[in-house]
Amino acid sequence: MTGLTHDPAILAEADDWRTRDLAVVWHPCTQMREHPELMPLVPIERGDGAWLIDSDGRRILDSGSSWWTNLHGHAEPRIAEAIARQARTLEQVILAGCTHPGAVELAERLLALAPREPGRPPLSKVFYADNGSAGVEVALKMAFQWFQNRGDEPRRTKFVALQNGYHGETLGALAVGDIPLYRRVYAPLLCEAVFAPSPDAYLAREGQGAAGHAEDAADALAHLLDAHAGEICALILEPRVQCAGGMRMHDPVYLRRVRDLCDVHGIFLIADEIAVGFGRTGTLFACEQAPGETGGVAGIQPDLLCLSKGLTGGFLPLATVLATQVLYDGFLDESRDRAFLHSHSYTGNPLACAAALASLDIFASDDVLARNRATAERMTALAGQVGGHRHIADVRQAGMIVAFELSRDGDRRAAFDPALRVGLHAYRHAVARGVLLRPLGDILYWMPPYCIDEAQLQLLAEVTAGAIEAATSCA
Repeated sequence: MTGLTHDPAILAEADDWRTRDLAVVWHPCTQMREHPELMPLVPIERGDGAWLIDSDGRRILDSGSSWWTNLHGHAEPRIAEAIARQARTLEQVILAGCTHPGAVELAERLLALAPREPGRPPLSKVFYADNGSAGVEVALKMAFQWFQNRGDEPRRTKFVALQNGYHGETLGALAVGDIPLYRRVYAPLLCEAVFAPSPDAYLAREGQGAAGHAEDAADALAHLLDAHAGEICALILEPRVQCAGGMRMHDPVYLRRVRDLCDVHGIFLIADEIAVGFGRTGTLFACEQAPGETGGVAGIQPDLLCLSKGLTGGFLPLATVLATQVLYDGFLDESRDRAFLHSHSYTGNPLACAAALASLDIFASDDVLARNRATAERMTALAGQVGGHRHIADVRQAGMIVAFELSRDGDRRAAFDPALRVGLHAYRHAVARGVLLRPLGDILYWMPPYCIDEAQLQLLAEVTAGAIEAATSCA
């Protein structure tokens, strides 16, 4: 690394642009000392459906949808064409004091699709942001300022979040995250949050089951809210799957309990569906899977709904925060001090809105959710074949998300020594065989584009099985 040049003339002559990259690019979520020896860069030139294609023309299966963003496949022509059409008319306009058709239509369509509960006023306003973390910041600030505008005493200044949760990398989002790897160094900068026990089914006692553990976690949340009565302005959670926390999954009964508890305590419920929205877990939004008050599946409606990642089909950065009318009305005043004075330069960008609208059109024309359910069934069968390995402690699934938890001899109490880098070895094995299988620690997961076909699923399963065997055989 120390011998890398920054001389443009020399770099321009370099045959391998991976070398040029390491001279000038600082990569995200990466210990750069691992490049290039331990974790060589994968030089991607283009995409085609579920495939990424490298500089040598080699096809690599994108099993994680490029950080969970890509829904319908790389270079999806309908979304690409929608962006091109928009670029020929309007590429960007300030959304403060101006509007444009794409921002209006996208807001209308998202509100029409948003989760609803009988007897509860629907989500009625859309605020645009640039990315998922920014969307979470918007939601947190809205919830906090709503109570500030009311002038309640004592002041509600705290948030409740879940242990092992993750909501992004900006300071507000980090404050309500509970993964030490990302949080601990910035802890002195963060606002105060209270963390409730996770409903994560992996933590269930023997014989308890996912629903039983979720109920216990909800009971613990009830006690926590009682202990902090009058201090909390909002609760934030990822419905059904704590993605960055290791694809840990919980029973949807927890969502019903949380919704009811937020109502009892008069606090806002923020649903972070940035990763799980738009069909990932089997329904358009994961909130829809919560049971009803009297049984069946009725879904819950959050007060604030954060969307990003798959919102544009994976083509462009965009986030939205859907809010209730009650929350919106709390900012209407003669004074600008009570307005929501939050902005991003590319708020409601026309190109991103065009991509999002095209993605929603694909959901309508292709019956994506029905196809996803069929694909998820095939993933279940293939995961069952992989899951018999002796070093797999758990195989879990929510729709088109499958995770394999690796531990020594399948013992949940016997995690592999982190120094062994089992997940990294699995990753290297898989990339060499044409599958981008980026781990979360020692957890491997599938979250492929929705266009993945049978042959690609077979490849994914075969390579995953081989990667697990190779990574654990010498551990």
